[in-house]
Amino acid sequence: MRAVTTTEPGGPEVLTISDVPDPRPGPGEVVLDVAAAAVNRADLLQRMGLYPPPPGASEIIGLECSGTVSAVGDGVTDWSVGDRACALLAGGGYAEKVAVPAGQLMPVPDGIDLVTAAALPEVACTVWSNVFMTAALDDADVLLVHGGAGGIGTFAIQLASARGHRVFTTAGSPEKRERCVALGAEVAIDYREEDFVEVVRERTDGVGADVVLDNMGAKYLDRNIDVLADSGRLVIIGMQGGAKAELNIAKLLGKRGAVIATALRSRPVEDKSWICADVVEHVWPLVESGAVEPIVGNVLPLEQVAEAHRLLDGDGNIGKILLTL
Repeated sequence: MRAVTTTEPGGPEVLTISDVPDPRPGPGEVVLDVAAAAVNRADLLQRMGLYPPPPGASEIIGLECSGTVSAVGDGVTDWSVGDRACALLAGGGYAEKVAVPAGQLMPVPDGIDLVTAAALPEVACTVWSNVFMTAALDDADVLLVHGGAGGIGTFAIQLASARGHRVFTTAGSPEKRERCVALGAEVAIDYREEDFVEVVRERTDGVGADVVLDNMGAKYLDRNIDVLADSGRLVIIGMQGGAKAELNIAKLLGKRGAVIATALRSRPVEDKSWICADVVEHVWPLVESGAVEPIVGNVLPLEQVAEAHRLLDGDGNIGKILLTL
């Protein structure tokens, strides 16, 4: 089969199309014939040699895809050859075929085409597991999403808004901020010119955000604690702003706040299967009703994988970038 491989760690130019052996399903696994794969920031880190796959996972880049089941392994009873699905992966998505644990497959939601479905697994599982399962956004809680125009941001805004929450977000350009508001954000804050702490506290009568979903890490740590409401939860899912920062524990204690850092890729198969099942139960109905939709900014053929990485690494993309096969 064709798959994207890397000659060495480096820039997008190291990504090449190669012939590699077809995967075979192990016990509890299925093989998908891939229709499309999505591009994530973790893929860029793996390309640079900074984010290796977990032990036993495919070395091929790609954390989510959609496709058609072409083979099933021993013990698989819920999936059959010919079924359409999207999958949360530990690796292997940038290829014509991928083997995946059956529990990490999800049916394509009604009304979503097979290619677009590739934009769903990583964002849906990340947002649901972090914002709702871990941080327990509930009742009248307020959510602040950093990077609202990205794949995770656009999904988080829609999902929280559809479930009745006030959502604030940060974004850099007027186009991105306008899109975030159209998706359900109450306010989209210009992080270059405005202080998101001041804006959120002003609009919440001094209370702040109950949950913050953060992709920046070190750069925003102190200000994220400032913006937290009492008993607020800061969930860090990325390090675009660095990995190390000083934590003011006294400030956190005063708010009875929590700082949580999570990663989806390295979780055990059992955990990811549980998250996928929860997403199908709670999130898919909102996707099927049209209340939440996958936002796709660019669709490119697999042969243009290097350009896809350049687009994601730039500042102009809104939503997900997909590679089609």
